[in-house]
Amino acid sequence: MASPTTEALLADVRQVRDEADCLATPMQVERALDTMAEAITTRLADANPLVFTIMNGGLILAGRILPRLLFPLELDYLHATRYGHALNGTLLDWRVRPTRDLKGRSVLVLDDILDEGYTLKAVMEYLRAEGASEVLCAVLVDKDHDRKAEPGMKPDFCGLQMPDRFLFGCGMDYKGYWRNAPGIYALKGH
Repeated sequence: MASPTTEALLADVRQVRDEADCLATPMQVERALDTMAEAITTRLADANPLVFTIMNGGLILAGRILPRLLFPLELDYLHATRYGHALNGTLLDWRVRPTRDLKGRSVLVLDDILDEGYTLKAVMEYLRAEGASEVLCAVLVDKDHDRKAEPGMKPDFCGLQMPDRFLFGCGMDYKGYWRNAPGIYALKGH
């Protein structure tokens, strides 16, 4: 039996999902993944890339896009979160650091969303500093606003442009829940 606190949390997350605005249906997400996979394949099919998934958000994207990449690649993961002053995007709390030799490698970083981009920018800078010959990023969602870590920051591969709202689904979460939602949803009123 769940505690009253857990029951209240579950009631909240269920209500949030029930009331959310669907911004991308599962079918629209599938089409976006196909388009991304085609662009990634065109760019990296002959590059022997090393693909890093940023945990936890990138897990869903990785599971859905990797089977669409029909060329040889190596896969690994990393887990980093940004902390400290928001203007310094290089301060990372590494939960799991990359352990592969990156020297001379083409690297693709997978993540769920490019929101402000401080963590993604810092991870990519770290991978370059470790000797990768190129570091590219693929995100399912690029959020449309002007608060990016770098003016004009854009992902190399992107599935969907979304408005500046609180999003969940397809790897993005609400209070740790709904990463597994097959579409992309926005909190009602946000």
